[in-house]
Amino acid sequence: MGNSIFNNFKWINESKATYENDKLIIEAPAESDFFCNNGAVSETGITPENLCNAPFYYTDVTGDFVMRVQVSHDFRDTYDAATIMVMQDLQVWAKACFEQTDFGTHAVVSVVTNHNSDDANGCNINGNHVWLQVARVDNSFSFHYSLDGVKFDMMRFFSLPVDKTIKVGLVAQAPIGKGGERVFQNFSLTNTRVNNIRYGV
Repeated sequence: MGNSIFNNFKWINESKATYENDKLIIEAPAESDFFCNNGAVSETGITPENLCNAPFYYTDVTGDFVMRVQVSHDFRDTYDAATIMVMQDLQVWAKACFEQTDFGTHAVVSVVTNHNSDDANGCNINGNHVWLQVARVDNSFSFHYSLDGVKFDMMRFFSLPVDKTIKVGLVAQAPIGKGGERVFQNFSLTNTRVNNIRYGV
């Protein structure tokens, strides 16, 4: 994966990005995230705050597509994640994360935001690497994950009120942590309309 594949990419919340061999490494700043809190509070545990300050490295994509990438990081702090995201604007977006959860696990996690964010933990993953995929068909989307980059399983199916052209790309987040490197490799983005959005193929 060379620099040329990202020629049309831009930043929201620019951060440091470097290329090493086939890897794109994006630095997650401390206390950086995308999350629109719905107002829920708790006397114990951690309640996310409204944040839209994480680095989002994106390109504009029109119509149906499939984006796929292998992600990894060091899992230092709770909610640290390497993430893929689709965005209409700062109030309408969705992301799939490989995250250090508040349950002490490495898991695939999804957040869908239409002014307010939900939060859904998916499967726990052994190890520090996983593949993430997002597919669009009209205004329907699906998030998938894979351990080997071949067989992908669905983690989320949802709809968003979005335009024909949206922002699609990669996020490095550290919502309550000190930050660190998020690694993205084997990246692909194709204008493909999948036959079965739940299967992602």
